[in-house]
Amino acid sequence: MMTTDSLEHARFNMVQQQIRPWEVIDQRVLETLGTLPREAFVPDAYKGLAYADIEIPLVQGQKMMFPKIEGRLLQALNIQQGDSILEIGTGSGYLTACLAHLGGKVISLDIRQEFIDSAKAALAGQGFDNVELRCADALAGGIAGAPFDVIAVTGSLSEVPDSWKQMLSIGGRMFIVCDEAPAMEATLITRTGDNGWRSEGLFETGLSALENAPARDRFEF
Repeated sequence: MMTTDSLEHARFNMVQQQIRPWEVIDQRVLETLGTLPREAFVPDAYKGLAYADIEIPLVQGQKMMFPKIEGRLLQALNIQQGDSILEIGTGSGYLTACLAHLGGKVISLDIRQEFIDSAKAALAGQGFDNVELRCADALAGGIAGAPFDVIAVTGSLSEVPDSWKQMLSIGGRMFIVCDEAPAMEATLITRTGDNGWRSEGLFETGLSALENAPARDRFEF
């Protein structure tokens, strides 16, 4: 079992050796990642690897993001205090905690009740009271609470649903990983007006698909 001192050292090293070299320079993001105890959200079998440069396994084939991807996601979204945030894919609840630390109210959806239950316990253990967890399929439509200033999508899709873009407030930002392996790209979508959106490619990466994600139509010749 890792001691408190060794966990704090590992958290410091994660920020300095994994996240900063990946061009994360936002001080609020670095402070968040350097403060929140990631081990509180990691399955017991992997607590010793809470700050390792890996995708930590969760149940039923799901995984936590690499810490450096979490850092880039948080920096790209430029979260402000008071922002209304939607997270699609609660998972362990760690990124949920980061979003809640940086912003206002967070609504987080996950298709698995098991993740909702474990995340709820972990978030309560860290004193977060600005998070609403819902067991729901975000791809099924009808997400209450829009518009959102920030949407963070923790699984990949072949393309961005128009309904999700419509849920952004004017000036709102969405982080999503699009396309299919091996050519996935992390993308920031910003709503610029009633009928305007700007899309910015951030970096190439790989991310497991959201559950129930529709397959891209393929033409047969």
